[in-house]
Amino acid sequence: MTALEAAKSIKAKFGDLISEPTEFRGEITLKVADSEKIADVCRFAKGIGFDYLVDISSLDNYGDDPRWTVVYHLRAIVNGTEIMLKTDVSEEKSELPSVLPVWRTANWHEREIYDMMGIRFSGHPDLRRILMWEGYPYYPLRKDFPLAGKPTDLPGVAFTRVTPMEGGPFVTIAGGNDSIAREPRVRVPETDVVEMNARVEARGDNKEMRGHASGPGPIGKK
Repeated sequence: MTALEAAKSIKAKFGDLISEPTEFRGEITLKVADSEKIADVCRFAKGIGFDYLVDISSLDNYGDDPRWTVVYHLRAIVNGTEIMLKTDVSEEKSELPSVLPVWRTANWHEREIYDMMGIRFSGHPDLRRILMWEGYPYYPLRKDFPLAGKPTDLPGVAFTRVTPMEGGPFVTIAGGNDSIAREPRVRVPETDVVEMNARVEARGDNKEMRGHASGPGPIGKK
């Protein structure tokens, strides 16, 4: 069964609950209209051969409603066929059924989404934070969470400081002239353009002297 055939089978089973299959860069995706039915759709998908849950990821559609999109990446181990299921969840609700009863690998995926985005999974038997500590009041992957972080002081538990003074945040410049210009590093807004141009010029010097632009800066002639 191909991915498109599988998608059509799921569509035939659930009717208007499922969108028409879409294809992008060879990937077949179905949208599940009612997030409360996602576990039922996943259970059927497993029954037709998608026995491996590769990943669950979440998107923050900040400024839009519904705010969250949860994506399930499924694979049939026997032939490598893959499809994706997507469903939307409102910020007010921020909850959908766990698919842990379908695939045990959902355990950590759902805990990570809960920890980083704040989306809950009803029926999950152990929905604890997996990266941040219990009691941490924020969700770091939300788009309204500052890149530099937020100071937190929970006496007797843990604390965090805003990161620039500690050597971060490490971010990249999209569309830089080369990999050195794009590489993740500390960005200081008022000086970044000057610093980036200096690094690009240094790589130009490298290319002139050595024939290739390797390294972060020029190497003197011997």
